[in-house]
Amino acid sequence: MKAVMVEKFAPVSEAQVVETDDPQPGAGEVIVDIKAAEANFPDILVMEGAYQIKPPLPFSPGKAGAGIVSAVGPDVQGFQTGDRVGVQVEYGTYAEKLKTSADTCYPMPTAMPFDVGAALGLVYQTSHFALMERARLQPGETVLVLGASGGIGSAACQLAKALGAGRVIGGVLGEDNVPVALSSGCDHVIDLGGEDLRDRLRAEVHAVTDGKGADVVIDPVGGDAFAAALRAMAWRGRLVVIGFASGTIPAVKANYLLVKNIEVSGLQWSDYRERDPAWVRRVQQEIYGLWSEGKLTPQISDRLPLKDFGAALERLRAGGVQGKIVLDTGL
Repeated sequence: MKAVMVEKFAPVSEAQVVETDDPQPGAGEVIVDIKAAEANFPDILVMEGAYQIKPPLPFSPGKAGAGIVSAVGPDVQGFQTGDRVGVQVEYGTYAEKLKTSADTCYPMPTAMPFDVGAALGLVYQTSHFALMERARLQPGETVLVLGASGGIGSAACQLAKALGAGRVIGGVLGEDNVPVALSSGCDHVIDLGGEDLRDRLRAEVHAVTDGKGADVVIDPVGGDAFAAALRAMAWRGRLVVIGFASGTIPAVKANYLLVKNIEVSGLQWSDYRERDPAWVRRVQQEIYGLWSEGKLTPQISDRLPLKDFGAALERLRAGGVQGKIVLDTGL
């Protein structure tokens, strides 16, 4: 089979697509013929050895994908060859075949295309847990999503609307990203670029919430946007940190949380997959169900062949990608 192979932790450009042996399933495992893989910013960190979990070398990167079960190992229940599944793993989807625990596979609706199945993976799981488990979103609340035109941001905007938010405010960098945020369900969009973001973000959020502020903030950005968002929160607001796309990890003074009666929490989604796979499975079923009901439409900006993984990841590193990039093993 063909697979992207990382021989050592190094810049993305040093990884290559190679021919390697087909994997064989062990007890509790299945082989999935990957048709589409989701390209995610954390894949860069994993390949370069900067992620909190370092796979054993050599390995294929890729945390999410979709395909067809082609082999089933002993002690596997609920799956058979020919099943169409989405997969959520620590690494391995940048390959034509993936060996994985059956617990990481999720049956896809029959009508769902593989690129959609892949795109409805990691970023939607992360956004769902951020909104519902960490932020405890209540019907009618206002949600502010930073980086609303990116993969996680657009997923969080769509899910917030689908899960009952009353108002969704998107923060983007530049006017070119406004249409993406609006198409993801935002009721109002704020440009996070320019001068005086610290005061301007609060003023604009207050202007569209009758002075109340945002009940929930989803932050995959960090940096100056994080500090500005703290000032834009409502009483008893909840901010969830899920990444630092800006490249700057912010700090927060605890006395500010006390004075404003707000909270900041973090989300490391893979912990949920490892500790409670049944919970993750229920969430994925809900996400697929919302797609079937027409409430979710992943923003796929590009479908590239697997061999172009490097270009896809460098675009993610540079920022400005609107929605998701999906790698197609058949191109």
